[in-house]
Amino acid sequence: MGLLSYINEEIQVIRERDPAIKLNLEVLLYPGFKAIMSYRLAHRLYKKRFYFLARWISQRTARTTGIEIHPGARIGRGLFIDHGSGVVIGETAIIGNNVTLYQGVTLGGTGKEKGKRHPTLQDNVMVSAGAKILGSFTIGRNSKIGAGSVVLEEVPPNCTVVGVPGRIVKRGESKIPRTTLAHGDLPDPVRNDIQCLREKVEELERLMHGQKEKKE
Repeated sequence: MGLLSYINEEIQVIRERDPAIKLNLEVLLYPGFKAIMSYRLAHRLYKKRFYFLARWISQRTARTTGIEIHPGARIGRGLFIDHGSGVVIGETAIIGNNVTLYQGVTLGGTGKEKGKRHPTLQDNVMVSAGAKILGSFTIGRNSKIGAGSVVLEEVPPNCTVVGVPGRIVKRGESKIPRTTLAHGDLPDPVRNDIQCLREKVEELERLMHGQKEKKE
């Protein structure tokens, strides 16, 4: 793919997934676009063992966009970083095609591993704002990670994960569309658990009240 074709593809990806963009020229001001374009250059240099220059480009981009992508990371086509401030992608992270990351997302390591230390995100994964995925495991294709979640273990395909630590709250076979933006529309397991406890307490109160009336 030529450079102009690649740039046009990135522009279309951003326009598809961000309704705030009205003109193609606006995309050139988009932090995610700048970060991805800089990463592509830095990654090429990294593979040719120009490590210092690659890191210089990535750190300079991090200062100007707030998005830090290590040049050693492997990123597929169609990555969309919305807003982007605080996004961190580690050296050994692998990202598939058509992945969406929101602001504050970290694809990091635990500090205990050597070699592959960062997560692998398969195709069509969406990671919501502030989520942290830490460790060298895989997030299966078409999965969603809820806002503020901390994921520490592998997630199968077609799942929804929320909470700290993250846990699977939904499984399904339906594919998540590329243009899905409703990352706030996710199950709340804590609220569900509280509701279950409330119902149990009410049931126990009814039983105790019934027993008290029988005694009287």
